[in-house]
Amino acid sequence: MKKAYRVKSEADFQKVFHQGQSMANRQFVVYHLPKEGQAHFRVGISVGKKLGNAVMRNAIKRKIRHCFIEFDQEDKIKPDLDFIVIARQPVSTMDYHEIKKSLLHVLNRSNILTSDE
Repeated sequence: MKKAYRVKSEADFQKVFHQGQSMANRQFVVYHLPKEGQAHFRVGISVGKKLGNAVMRNAIKRKIRHCFIEFDQEDKIKPDLDFIVIARQPVSTMDYHEIKKSLLHVLNRSNILTSDE
């Protein structure tokens, strides 16, 4: 995933947390904030230390990023949004396909996916 597609700064993270809306399921919490005039969505990923060591946390982040790359290729996500995805405990035992299915579920519940779903 290109760096232009990532929420990196602490100020951007805090803005999405405090001004955005949230939706959750058992595996993920997703905060989203509309950002007018943005060419593509941006994603910030947070995986806490309770989910495992650094190797495990980075593997989880890679899987989540890969899901968003696929969603972008399929044009499933509205382009004018910033996201923060927070992984919860069950994610540490899930494989890629389960993570993708769970992310689709929480994004669909929060009306983030494009209308052709």
